[in-house]
Amino acid sequence: QVQLAESGGGLAQPGGSLRLSCVALGGTINRRHMAWFRQAPGKEREFVASITRTSSGSHYAASVKDRFTISRENGKKTVYLQMNSLKPEDTAVYYCAAAKESTILSQIREQSEYIYWGQGAQVTVSS
Repeated sequence: QVQLAESGGGLAQPGGSLRLSCVALGGTINRRHMAWFRQAPGKEREFVASITRTSSGSHYAASVKDRFTISRENGKKTVYLQMNSLKPEDTAVYYCAAAKESTILSQIREQSEYIYWGQGAQVTVSS
């Protein structure tokens, strides 16, 4: 079983940066694709970024492309989301998630493939 714990959320100014961390407790993540999702007030949860088991590839929502970077260190059982050039529209609760071991690359953006979820980290971007 995998438990995920996010940290690093908080308040940032527009144009600023934050780095979110997600550590796996009680299990390893190296056999699983990992992803970040977010949910803004009044909106549905949406895909933000994902990374493959061995960091061979990463994927981003168009809204964060070229601003956010996902990475992982399997030895530390940790996934990161570096968020740069933050915008007020990035304000949301950000969730770390781990996929089924059987999830294939073409399914990596699908929320239904993720079976372990963190509790969420609040990110607020405001001046």
